[in-house]
Amino acid sequence: MLKKRSAAAMLGLLLLGGLAVGLIALTGPSRDDAAVAGGLWPAGPAVGVEDGAIEEGEAVSPFADDLPAIAKLEPGLRSAMQDAARDAIADGIDFVVTSGWRSAAYQQSLLDAAVIEYGSAEVAGEFVLSPEQSKHVTGEAVDIGRTDADSWLSQHGADYGLCQIYANEMWHFELATSPDGECPTQLMNAGG
Repeated sequence: MLKKRSAAAMLGLLLLGGLAVGLIALTGPSRDDAAVAGGLWPAGPAVGVEDGAIEEGEAVSPFADDLPAIAKLEPGLRSAMQDAARDAIADGIDFVVTSGWRSAAYQQSLLDAAVIEYGSAEVAGEFVLSPEQSKHVTGEAVDIGRTDADSWLSQHGADYGLCQIYANEMWHFELATSPDGECPTQLMNAGG
């Protein structure tokens, strides 16, 4: 008799636990409702265009100097990127920017979201750096969109001083050499 009561009590607890989890899932925010730039759960205040945010999945013209993501790029980088874009476009390449300058708050929100997505700060650090380390925050990095443009820039970027820095990020470029110079050896990822 005692075994039956224990089994019934255990079953009751399991049912209550399942009900509680179900209620939390139904009443809590959905992942879509809680999305921020970067497409993950928010870690802090919302960021916007003034922080350099470009909608996830969207891109802007490399000549959109009215947007902080472009306007706040370091002038040498912006000029080199725009020169490369003109030549790529003349070659029939769709050349867009998916991320440029970012505020420290925006960079921190991307890092916090990456920690949630990847499960640890160590793994997240392979893809997203802290605001203190990110070249996006200082305006010294730009992410170029469309695979054809990334490929074109990987082949011709050094002609403008633009180099792909991380082997795992074919879209991330920095002004890392003089025009017609030699790009430094790529790092495996943002963590080194």
